[in-house]
Amino acid sequence: MALSTERLGLYNPEKPMENRLTDLGPRHFWQYFPPIIQNNYGKWDYHEILEPGILVHVAENGDKVFTVRVGGCRFMTVENVREICDIADKHCDGYMRFTTRNNIEFMVDSQDKMETLKKDLNSRKHVTGSYKFPIGGTGAGITN
Repeated sequence: MALSTERLGLYNPEKPMENRLTDLGPRHFWQYFPPIIQNNYGKWDYHEILEPGILVHVAENGDKVFTVRVGGCRFMTVENVREICDIADKHCDGYMRFTTRNNIEFMVDSQDKMETLKKDLNSRKHVTGSYKFPIGGTGAGITN
């Protein structure tokens, strides 16, 4: 049985990379970085904790990225993940990340966006009154 020449193409042993499938394994992490992170990769000067759960990283050229960390959980419902994605789409151009301890970090490039994001997160509550996305987990704060 011969290899399909229509779907996969012919294998050329003299040029092994020709027509090679490249979708094997995970995608490269670079494409998931926000543009401000890509532009300043490896050029960060310092960071500060503005308040528990809110950090600012400043690049050598003066660019700033504000990170809002909220409490997450290890197991999440589909509705919860969709709400997180909706928040990221609305405030962060679709960028967010999960930390190694299952917290969620939303990254924005201006303080105004950070204040709007913070106000939105604080307005989302469970029916019992507790915050769905409690801001904290840095400095002297409580984490998951």
